[in-house]
Amino acid sequence: MQGMPPAGQSDAPAHDRRSAEDLLALARRGDGEAFRGLVEPYRRELQVHCYRILGSVQDAEDLLQETLLAAWRGIGGYEERASVRTWLYRIATNRCLNLLRAGARRPHEYASYQPEVPFPEPSHRRAEPSWLEPYPDVLLDQIADHTPGPEARYEVRESVSLAFLAALQQLPPRQRAVLVLRDVLGFRAVEVADILDTTENAVTSALKRARGALARELPGPGRESAPLPDSPQERRVMDDFTRAFEAGDVDAIVAMLTNDAWLTMPPLPLEYQGVDAVRHFLATVALRDGRRHVLIPTRANGQPAFGCYIRDPRTPILHAHGVLVLTLTGDRITALTRFLDNSLLAVFGLPRSLRT
Repeated sequence: MQGMPPAGQSDAPAHDRRSAEDLLALARRGDGEAFRGLVEPYRRELQVHCYRILGSVQDAEDLLQETLLAAWRGIGGYEERASVRTWLYRIATNRCLNLLRAGARRPHEYASYQPEVPFPEPSHRRAEPSWLEPYPDVLLDQIADHTPGPEARYEVRESVSLAFLAALQQLPPRQRAVLVLRDVLGFRAVEVADILDTTENAVTSALKRARGALARELPGPGRESAPLPDSPQERRVMDDFTRAFEAGDVDAIVAMLTNDAWLTMPPLPLEYQGVDAVRHFLATVALRDGRRHVLIPTRANGQPAFGCYIRDPRTPILHAHGVLVLTLTGDRITALTRFLDNSLLAVFGLPRSLRT
């Protein structure tokens, strides 16, 4: 038991016929295949849990691996006072909090980011960078059938939306964890107290503060009125936006926005709100001087998204230019979120460059 048994070599059919009790007994005796059979049903939801708390896909995957390794090494000490699922959430949550407290997990390449042209003065400038990354819907689909506990306040789709996650990242780490465990996953207060090694009163107090702060950060009424994923209404918006953006038609893009639409570029702390501010940014930065893009449709955080590529007029190569996610209300766009990190394209199965 020096390390966690490698994935991808399990005898799943045989273990599927065994009860959780049998798998646990075998895992305690060092059976790696049994351990995988025991924890595999929770792998994806644990990764999404870490993602909600940390805001980063890569950090979430790293913490998932650490969680499973810690569980493998500690399986002999598991006392069965809580379910295996709750035990795994305890490990994952506390490792996420330890990482946030360490404060050294983030790459610093964007701390000194220098744009190709000066950015206009933003409508708002956050005190800290927004360490938020998009999460591919194809991974979310793997946990869609998991039903949150009876005390959950948010459905899966809303609890992974960019608006929710951006607001969540503004909370102190412990409040963030309490709110996710209580209002997203539906754990009872006594369970959360056990997971975090604290009291029910402390959980209740932290939850009250977290709910109040989240209510101030989240958009107002109407945030749930986005069209259904892949509905004809959503496809029309995506098609119209693609045509306008690829043509560099700033006026057509602006005509699709709500009056209070936002444009943000995580991790940069700059935020542009309102039609005039977004128009000016598009005209002077994103679509300046006839720059042309190609958008490859995908989905992130339950929302329409695109892999962005920019045309090179000298070659047939299209160069990676980040990921763009749309937030919709009805048939209007309420937010454009441009993620600058080109390495995120690989998470969506998209290449770093394309040929025309």
